[in-house]
Amino acid sequence: MISKKTLKASIKALKDFGKKHLPDETIQELDARDECPLDIVRHMCSPDKLGIQLLFIPEEFGGFGGGAFDVYVVCEEMARVDLGVATSVLATFLGSDPITVGATPEQKKIWLTRIAEEGLLFAYGATEPEAGSDLGALKTTADPVIQAGRVVGYKINGSKQWISNGGIAGAYSVLANTPGGPSWFIVEQGAPGFSHDEPEDKHGIRLSNTAALSFTEVYVDADRLVGGVEGQGLLQAQAVFGYTRLMVAAFGLGAGWAALDRAIPYSTKRIQAGAPLSEKQGYTHKLIVPNVARLEAARAYIEETAERIDAGEGSLNTEGAIAKYMATEAGNRAADASIQALGGYGYTHEYMVEKIKRDVRITTIYEGTSEIMEMTVSRDRWQLHLKTRGQHYHEQARKFESLHAAHPEVGANIAALALHALAEVMEKARVARLTRYQHVLLRLGELIAYAECAGSLAHRAALMADGKLNEKASTRFDAIALAALARIFAREAAFKVAEEGLCWISGAGGVSDAEIPAFETALGLSSVHRAQVGLISDMDYLSDVIYGRAAKTAVAAA
Repeated sequence: MISKKTLKASIKALKDFGKKHLPDETIQELDARDECPLDIVRHMCSPDKLGIQLLFIPEEFGGFGGGAFDVYVVCEEMARVDLGVATSVLATFLGSDPITVGATPEQKKIWLTRIAEEGLLFAYGATEPEAGSDLGALKTTADPVIQAGRVVGYKINGSKQWISNGGIAGAYSVLANTPGGPSWFIVEQGAPGFSHDEPEDKHGIRLSNTAALSFTEVYVDADRLVGGVEGQGLLQAQAVFGYTRLMVAAFGLGAGWAALDRAIPYSTKRIQAGAPLSEKQGYTHKLIVPNVARLEAARAYIEETAERIDAGEGSLNTEGAIAKYMATEAGNRAADASIQALGGYGYTHEYMVEKIKRDVRITTIYEGTSEIMEMTVSRDRWQLHLKTRGQHYHEQARKFESLHAAHPEVGANIAALALHALAEVMEKARVARLTRYQHVLLRLGELIAYAECAGSLAHRAALMADGKLNEKASTRFDAIALAALARIFAREAAFKVAEEGLCWISGAGGVSDAEIPAFETALGLSSVHRAQVGLISDMDYLSDVIYGRAAKTAVAAA
């Protein structure tokens, strides 16, 4: 992992680069032309210029060896500059992932060194026209070429769809079926039989290149089989899902804040009925404060997950899915609210929030759709629920009740209400066998994400109050403001879990009319309602903080 000083310098260099090479006017022109600025992408990935790709490369191959936390910070900043360009940079990181996690030492030395020293652009060739995100359903094949009784190479046939950097990469990681199972191969640009289509005409991220790939008898030597052993492709892909989805989560976070950072100053200058919009609750409490709370709840979960990955806890695929789900959905909502916040101006190209909204929408789709994230989360946490005989989230809730005793200001008690209610919803779903309904499983995934993020934000606020927050963490809000944010989001999460949990359990026939009062009691519905006391006061305070009106004094804990 790199030092705080080095990370800070990298962020400053990235901001300066964006201001110089990608001002709004340039971004708007490129977006209108649907053009990926290849020279700018190469500049960003050139080791003797910006060299942003070095962050992703281990030190032994000429990189900086950045950890998950470092990469999250840089990805958020790249998304603030432009999400399309950020996608082009991230595509190289994704494309090199199979090499990083599964290649032989010799393969790593060759390809990772080339990325570091040459700025070689990679693409990640997994998705197919009919298989979509289901990597197990791929149809691309790699047939062994055998000479003198040994495999000397492979011939690849098939196609790939929606490939970022598809038309501009110098090398491609391609997933194909072999006799031994799905495997990754490295294919270089210009290989005979390999071609790409014209760039897709996309809704957003139009500054990135997305193109379909075609393989017709494309020959590669056996040393292009990543890891040298067939059948390891899906394991290699799954090994980094938690990590890569964390980076897309950072994209959602950065884009969401990029939109709000345009809506907030706009509202200080826009006068309506004799006063700025920034002084009206109808504006701040609907369009700004709730979206800030959701984004910062997602940030808390991203940072917590990144720290755990860096500490060696594994890939944390489920946690990565929660982070991606919350951050990208929050970023999408924040951008949509920012269009509304600017009124008619927000709907025009000139004011950028319209473009940001078009861009951030893809984050809820690529690297696994929000629906796949919901299913991933619900299936994993469902197993925990069964394994602990329904006690997992009750146990988590008790931890936050203890945190509340030490830090009554951070809303940990309200997060605990959300977690207790979640445990009851999941147990009722178990007893009534409601997971046979796919929609119930998806909704459980959403409720789990909200409840866990509520706990994470309360924990982050407590860490900040104790002066123990990661030194590289965002400090946009001080401890008092972060505690208020934690209370605001915990209230939303608790209300959502209890009320919507009741809705879906009842809607799926999990309780009879006569059983509903007892279920409401088990959910702690009255406690959840009482926890809403103080919500408007906290939103008033956060609004004052966001607009620089708040005095540096504590507000009463809910």
